[in-house]
Amino acid sequence: MIDWSSCPAVERDPERVSGAWVFRGTRVPVAALFGNLEDGAQVSQFVEWFPDVSLEQVRAVFEHAARSALAAA
Repeated sequence: MIDWSSCPAVERDPERVSGAWVFRGTRVPVAALFGNLEDGAQVSQFVEWFPDVSLEQVRAVFEHAARSALAAA
């Protein structure tokens, strides 16, 4: 499980989206990114479908996830 608390691109508020981690300043769950990618979407499509999420935020999420995976290895 990834600890998103140190990723600047995301935030969590128990009052919004059932407390899920979302892209900062949006209601788009981080899980939506990974779910869409698993379903075959491309990053460019994701940011097109969710225009409030920036490509920089997506990159920061990927970098944080990669660092977390390396730390767990």
